[in-house]
Amino acid sequence: MASHGGDPSVSANTPLQMDYEAKVFPHTGGYGRYNRIVVFFSWFPNFAVMLNLFSDVFYTLIPDSYHCKPDPQLLPSAFLLSNFSRQGYLNLTIPWVNGTGRSHCELFKYPANTSEFSENVPRERVSCTKGWEYTQIAGLHSNFVTEWNLVCSDYWKIPLQHICFMTGWILGYVLLGSLCDWLGRRRGFLLSISLSSLLGVAVCLSNSAVVFLLLRLAQGTMLAGVFVSSYITRLELCDPPHRLMVAMVSSFFTVFAELLLPGIAVLCRDWPVLQAVATLPLLLLLSYWCCASVFPESPRWLLATAQIPQVKRSLQEFSTRNGVCLRDEIYPGETLLSEISSAYGEDCQPRYHSVLELRRTRVIWKNCLILSFTLFIGTGVQYCFTRNLHSYSTNFYFSYFLRVITGALACIFICLSVNRFGRRGMLLLSAIITGLSSLLLLALTQYLRGGLVLVLSVVGLLSSQALAMLSMFFACEVMPTVVRGGCLGLVLAAGCVGMAASSLMELQNNGGYFLHHVIFASFAVLSVLSIMLLPESKRKPLPDSLKEGESQRRPPLFLSQPGRDNLPLLCTRPPLSEYNPDNYSRLVSATRRMLTKDTLPYRIAVPTHTALLSDSESQGRENETLREVMS
Repeated sequence: MASHGGDPSVSANTPLQMDYEAKVFPHTGGYGRYNRIVVFFSWFPNFAVMLNLFSDVFYTLIPDSYHCKPDPQLLPSAFLLSNFSRQGYLNLTIPWVNGTGRSHCELFKYPANTSEFSENVPRERVSCTKGWEYTQIAGLHSNFVTEWNLVCSDYWKIPLQHICFMTGWILGYVLLGSLCDWLGRRRGFLLSISLSSLLGVAVCLSNSAVVFLLLRLAQGTMLAGVFVSSYITRLELCDPPHRLMVAMVSSFFTVFAELLLPGIAVLCRDWPVLQAVATLPLLLLLSYWCCASVFPESPRWLLATAQIPQVKRSLQEFSTRNGVCLRDEIYPGETLLSEISSAYGEDCQPRYHSVLELRRTRVIWKNCLILSFTLFIGTGVQYCFTRNLHSYSTNFYFSYFLRVITGALACIFICLSVNRFGRRGMLLLSAIITGLSSLLLLALTQYLRGGLVLVLSVVGLLSSQALAMLSMFFACEVMPTVVRGGCLGLVLAAGCVGMAASSLMELQNNGGYFLHHVIFASFAVLSVLSIMLLPESKRKPLPDSLKEGESQRRPPLFLSQPGRDNLPLLCTRPPLSEYNPDNYSRLVSATRRMLTKDTLPYRIAVPTHTALLSDSESQGRENETLREVMS
């Protein structure tokens, strides 16, 4: 296992990289039937992962109304013999907080010998002693909050659980994304899906809040590995015209999982049952262990890391299942596999790369940093728009389904526009709309009517979701194959930091919400300038090596006029033809073989006698003959 150096340039003793998109991919059938089947099965992990990710919303949902259970020991003995209605009983035992209803965390404690029950009796307020009574939660009857009474003084454990869950996703993206570059896409996927299934079952058996928190952190780590490995694989099996649609269909699987989740929660009623149902798709995906053809190793990654025996077997499988033959039209006796062997050598050692080599690059590191920044903004600013939706309506399902609908509209918007106007242009437009919506809400909320606030919130939520999805897709396209897992993991980890930022606000009882909104609105405006430094990947092949990743250059923002810098006196005539030594040598070799074959219907014999005339004399004869014909 030889590791290649960090220099993106190819050294003298390194074999020349083959152009996978132009030379290898078409000869295996292109985006044929088998590639479509593998891509189809790569969408199901996306559904399973998102089902487990968004179930956290129902696990940590606080009931709309809750209060302390009355404690008879805090009441005088005469009170227990009195006949009070349920409402009157609660009014005398639970304090009333103006503007918010009954107190969530306090009870009245009466003097022991009192016989009068009115507001004039001296009473003191104490904390809850017998637990809490909760109203029904949206979807579930019990969850993480009601199971262990995470309210009042223990409320901080709820945002802490979400922060730990997102921390697990950050670790999974960084570590398992890099592991996909070393072990391969298939091995990284199988490792992640196996451990995430086991941890999902263990979460169902949690007996305390601390155990639940730690298990969810570990499961989030493994779920991140499942997502990043399947996302990379499906894009590496596609040609440029199909990459966008394949990625967006996976996003529709995410929307489908979000739409189904409330109904599943209503049917499950309790959180352990919901966790078991969310883990079931992960257990079904373990069948990919047995069916290697359903989720094979990426041949692009095998070729980029110079694993020649493995890439030969992979290309033979893909070509056979796509119904094509790995044979060149010019060479009836030679195949693409022999060309790979001659290009890399039979004793070529695999060369693996890591994201640590990005410190020696300039373009790749810049693209990774910019796309991490835009994804961080796209996920973090959504909290600001969602909070405005809560002020418009406190119903949980209103904000939940509105966010799901805007996610579906964002997918449709990307499908209709990105292939036509380019990745960079639509990413820039999404960032501009997100920044403007955020700034208008920040500055004019108190002057706008409720309908305008709702419209701006919906538009901002839609554009921010489009910004996040397009940043993820763009990052997968511009990162080289040899470090695509690690680079995409870094970008996605930045997105999880943005998601965890909302929980940091809740951890401080939303004390820093205004500063949170100001920071993300400013970042959204700043990202407009950085997006213009990105290259354009529309209709371009995926880069495989670090050298190809470094060769990506940003196109001009505006098209230049065709004759603007045309100077006729300084114009040089372009060459008539471009010399390609590879094509020339193949043509010479093919001609030699064809002329020396015995099976041809004709044979060109080489004269054995010497020429009677010298070259100068023969040339003179030809010139005289030509003059006679002309006269």
